[in-house]
Amino acid sequence: MSKFSDLTLDDLRIALAPAVAEAAVFDGWGEEAVKTAAAAHGVDGELALYAFADGPMAMISAWIAAIDLAMAGALPVDTLAALPIRERIRRLVRFRLDALTGQEEVLRSALAIMARPRHLVAAAKLGWHSADVMWRLAGDTAVDFNFYTKRATLAGIYAATLAVFMDDQSEGKAETQDFLGRRIEGVMRFEKLKSQLFRRDTVHFSPVRLLGRLRYPAK
Repeated sequence: MSKFSDLTLDDLRIALAPAVAEAAVFDGWGEEAVKTAAAAHGVDGELALYAFADGPMAMISAWIAAIDLAMAGALPVDTLAALPIRERIRRLVRFRLDALTGQEEVLRSALAIMARPRHLVAAAKLGWHSADVMWRLAGDTAVDFNFYTKRATLAGIYAATLAVFMDDQSEGKAETQDFLGRRIEGVMRFEKLKSQLFRRDTVHFSPVRLLGRLRYPAK
């Protein structure tokens, strides 16, 4: 009996997703990849196809969910708590990149599917959710507008980093790591500036002042 035999459909999708992604390298994001993954894990092929009846986006969504789950297991809040916030974020993104290393081409095809007009909303939700998971693991407790800006910013950084990652031929993906480091440092500087401008014990926030500080940084 397969270890997946007692799983719900949602859990089955996530459990099979890494194998589906592996098979998609050769079979594409379609039924053949699902059948190959099911056979490899002793899962009934028809059940697996039913679990992924919504097609490629269901497969890709489950793959991303599997990475989210693995990341949360490997880097829980307590493990990251002693690190500076920029290092927490770097390690979380690095975990995801390591999980994708060797799968650049299937990632490329997945992103192409996600970029189709009918999938843009679902793709944006997936990016947002992954960013939310990372911020929560990093210990973020924001409840105001920072909650949204932090997640939108990190989702953008991650998407941009993936674009570099896919074509990075440098040893150890050094170019990707440098790119990621620069983007995180930029965000940390912005967050520091923003916190200064929004301090309650100072003058009221001024959009003009913010734009001026961005255009002409303080020495």
